[in-house]
Amino acid sequence: MNAPPQNQHLTERGKVILEQEALAIHSMTERLDERFSAAVKLLASCPGKIIISGMGKSGIIAQKIAATMSSTGSTALFLHPADAAHGDLGIVNHDDIVLCLSKSGTTEELNFIIPALRQIGAKIIAMTGNQRSFLALNADITLDTGIEKEACPYDLAPTTSTTAMLAMGDALAMVLMEQKNFTQRDFALTHPKGSLGRRLTVQVSDIMAKGDAIPLVAEKASVTDLILEMTSKRYGVSGIVNSEGALCGIFTDGDLRRLVQSGREFLSLSAGSVMTAEPKTVTPCTMAKECLDILETWRITQLLVCDASQRPVGMVHIHDLMALGL
Repeated sequence: MNAPPQNQHLTERGKVILEQEALAIHSMTERLDERFSAAVKLLASCPGKIIISGMGKSGIIAQKIAATMSSTGSTALFLHPADAAHGDLGIVNHDDIVLCLSKSGTTEELNFIIPALRQIGAKIIAMTGNQRSFLALNADITLDTGIEKEACPYDLAPTTSTTAMLAMGDALAMVLMEQKNFTQRDFALTHPKGSLGRRLTVQVSDIMAKGDAIPLVAEKASVTDLILEMTSKRYGVSGIVNSEGALCGIFTDGDLRRLVQSGREFLSLSAGSVMTAEPKTVTPCTMAKECLDILETWRITQLLVCDASQRPVGMVHIHDLMALGL
């Protein structure tokens, strides 16, 4: 079914605007030069904070860039330039870097604090489309985010210009992250509530069952005792330990079914004679994601957790891991 002509026109207008903003970003890539690498190196070596400032829509983009940098290994925060002129400049120290965003480079509130930033001794990186502006000329490094025209039909509302600043901020943050060797593990530490955080920060010791909840019998125990231990715990499995308390085997409900199907008399047999030796295990320090990978690879539902002496200290079930959202 064809869309009504009016709807088609609206869709086409949307495409034009997206293409216009995409072209603006592409144009920036052609102008990107050594000033970008200089900015990244300056930010990477910053002994203090990265402070990002801008007014209006540029200020909103500044907040987003600060949030991205903070979550990817850099101490960054947003400073409103108007508030800065009324006392909030107190957060700026001489070893900080201030990233200033302004399309025109003539934003009054921002330019008003530039001399003070200079006196404090902070380095200044400008992000502006006007390379001859007061801001650009007074910055240590100026990144060109100039555009030909806003996506706004009247060339007024900040649209393409803020998209350009956002893209440049993302480029800075991502290259800076790589420069600092910020890893997935580091990312997880700043995102502990997210699924990646749970995968990379939660250890087996955080979720395993302990003490009497671990199904265990001695190697010399009877299969009858073994079955009782399995059924009294929720795992459908029991570990078998030797005289020194070290794990020497495992017995599962699948093993029990096979014994029943064999027709043998087995209740008086010892646990050691029916166990599977050298079962898969993990340590308390194993990461939750790694534990889940082992369970999925071997198509099993639980693992015994053993210490350095191979003594069982816990039990982890796939349901425990799935409950984490892994």
